[in-house]
Amino acid sequence: MQHPQPHPAIPSPAATTAAATIKQGKKRGNYNCGRCGQPKRGHNCSSPFPPPPPPPLPSLSKDTITPPLLLKQEPPYLSKHPPPCPKPQRRRRALDFDSEGQRVMPGGGDERECEERESEFMEVCLVEVMRRLPPGALLVAAQVCVGWRECAKRVWAATEEVRLSLGHRPGGLLRSALQKCPRLLRLSLRIVSDIDATVLAYVAFACPNLESLDIQTDDTAVNQITGDELGRFVAESRCLTTLKIEGSTNLGFLSLASSSLATLWLSDLYSLSKTALCCPNLKELSLDFARDGQDNTDLCNMMEGIGRSCPRLRNIHIASVRLSNSFVLALSGANLRYLRMLALVLGLEVTDASVAAITSSYSSLELLDLSGSSISDSGIGMICNAFPRTLTKLLLALCPNITSSGIQFASAQLPLLQLIDCGMAVRDPYSENKSQGDRERADRQKEPNSRLQPICQKLIIKHMRLKKLSLWGCSGLDALYLNCPELSDLNVNLCTNLHPERLLLQCPSLENVHASGCHGMLIEAVKSQVSNELGIVEDYLPAKRSADGSKRVQVPQFGVHQQPSDHDKRKAVRHPQCMVHSD
Repeated sequence: MQHPQPHPAIPSPAATTAAATIKQGKKRGNYNCGRCGQPKRGHNCSSPFPPPPPPPLPSLSKDTITPPLLLKQEPPYLSKHPPPCPKPQRRRRALDFDSEGQRVMPGGGDERECEERESEFMEVCLVEVMRRLPPGALLVAAQVCVGWRECAKRVWAATEEVRLSLGHRPGGLLRSALQKCPRLLRLSLRIVSDIDATVLAYVAFACPNLESLDIQTDDTAVNQITGDELGRFVAESRCLTTLKIEGSTNLGFLSLASSSLATLWLSDLYSLSKTALCCPNLKELSLDFARDGQDNTDLCNMMEGIGRSCPRLRNIHIASVRLSNSFVLALSGANLRYLRMLALVLGLEVTDASVAAITSSYSSLELLDLSGSSISDSGIGMICNAFPRTLTKLLLALCPNITSSGIQFASAQLPLLQLIDCGMAVRDPYSENKSQGDRERADRQKEPNSRLQPICQKLIIKHMRLKKLSLWGCSGLDALYLNCPELSDLNVNLCTNLHPERLLLQCPSLENVHASGCHGMLIEAVKSQVSNELGIVEDYLPAKRSADGSKRVQVPQFGVHQQPSDHDKRKAVRHPQCMVHSD
């Protein structure tokens, strides 16, 4: 049985309004500050006064009502349909990034331009820091982020000189580094493992504008580059001006043709069957041959060919045990009129006849190195007569036939000398063949007139321009007197017979004294003379400290009738401190 359902009650208007009010909930206030207009969240308003109230509506008094005949339209407050309220003006926030008004920075330009300038400045600073990093560290820095990678690319792209140390697998690192440097001009490689022509192929392909290549090898590394491969690399590198390669043992022959090559250094050469250098602009040549005594390179023919094809040579350095008088004659016949520096090292067969050939052919030498030769004091006399106005560096180390008299004569006759190297020249064969204990026992047992007494020589040098003097290993010297105002470097290593009481150093500019292998009394004498020579020259007037100990003041001299003038007062002179290097 169905029961009749009651009809729903129709809600009254009051109930509807109350329900709507309950459903709508409480209205929230304004999100902006009522004083300054900034967001309320996290804001502490500092405005002292609230905004001014809106202007009041006009009063409806009789005095303010305008007659109807003068009105063109009805006032808005008397109209049945009032006009809409004007839209309130939007108050700007403190940090506004809208396009209505971009902030202008003090330096000119808007904020975006300033940010771009700051970003560019930071990139420039980062690039300057990366430029000072080694190649390995630069590769690691490029893996930090995208920005650092772009800066590293800029550094690699602008690099003109790279120095790499390659391990046992040099191909990967070398290829990766060279591909990043399109403007590379100078490359220096330090290779630990064996190398071959692959290295030259990488360099020739990746660096077409290369100007300088320096390859240094470790003592255990083997250089497998042949003469044919080296000649092909030089021919392909049309901008190459400097080439330096160590360990060139497997060349076999040397055939180079280049119009740009100016400097060529090759070391550890061995048994070259042919030498052909067609380099008209070559100015510096250094050939260092193996010293095992089995080299059979024909140096005379090599020198004749070099004289014809390289007429602009200025510096020649050749080190070989096969140097002889015949080679020097071939050199003198080459007619190298631009020659200024000549070094013929380890030529035991080079005698005074070679010196005569050199002095007769070349009269403008500035450096002459005949270390390891057999010249004597007569050869030194010919050198002094030929180059009194040009020679500045004379190297005569390992020359057993010269004496201290020849060295002293050269220092007196060559006024422009700045460097003298006479290491192991003035030697005492008795002290070399005997140990220290044997010498002492022999000295106690030998008779006064014995001929086995050590050779004792003295060296006196007075020179105004000499800066470096090397007497290492001169065990035959027992007395040394130096008066050289410009001397800065002195080497007396292994001068075992030099007596402390026969040492006099009048060299105020000394900076380094090398005295390794000398006995303790000599080292103490050197330190004493150096400290006395470089001491501070005080004023000759007596002085004492003031009462508070702050400074030194002159003591008044009441008994002196004549006071010294300012011109006569000597001021304190300070020289650079000299370092004595010993064991």
